[in-house]
Amino acid sequence: MQTSTEIGRGAEATVYRTQFLGRDAVVKARSVKGYRVPELDRRIRTVRIRAEARLLREARSAGLRTPVIYDTDLGEASITMEDVRGETVKHYLDEHPEGAVPVCRQIGTDIAHLHNARLTHGDLTTSNMILMKGGRICYLDFSMGNSLVELEDIGVDMRLLERAFNSAHPRLTEAYAELMEAYCAEKTNAPEVLSKVQEIKDRGRYT
Repeated sequence: MQTSTEIGRGAEATVYRTQFLGRDAVVKARSVKGYRVPELDRRIRTVRIRAEARLLREARSAGLRTPVIYDTDLGEASITMEDVRGETVKHYLDEHPEGAVPVCRQIGTDIAHLHNARLTHGDLTTSNMILMKGGRICYLDFSMGNSLVELEDIGVDMRLLERAFNSAHPRLTEAYAELMEAYCAEKTNAPEVLSKVQEIKDRGRYT
């Protein structure tokens, strides 16, 4: 009998570790919302899980390391994917601040590739990044991401990254500056993105 172990539960989904065709795997299942009409709830969960699976594949095509998808079950609104082993970037930066610069530069380069492909992540926190053996970063949880995005969406993605980084790693300001330098080196129209981020920050300051 196949066993499953819950490893995370949020407002929108439950994540658990299991086996898929003899391989270690992780399943992310969208939670049923009892306050919604059942048919509408099924439709919403199906649309969102399909969109997340698509974004994972598109991000991988853009050059990011994302979990390999083994199966998408639209009826259960779940994705079965590779069980990526490593430690969260948040944990690594907390424990090894001296190693922050190369990790942050990789993040900057990766996110530039994502944005150049007109994709956003939507929740760019270091808890959604796994530092794998060998030093590569794997990006998780694209449930709030989008494709075919415009400058405004990219600006919001970068502003959210900045706020999340400053909140989780307030002492790593120099490493974040390196992240941004690497981002701007790879991102097309980087000056427009930086201007948009500043505009978004100004909006928040005066509203």
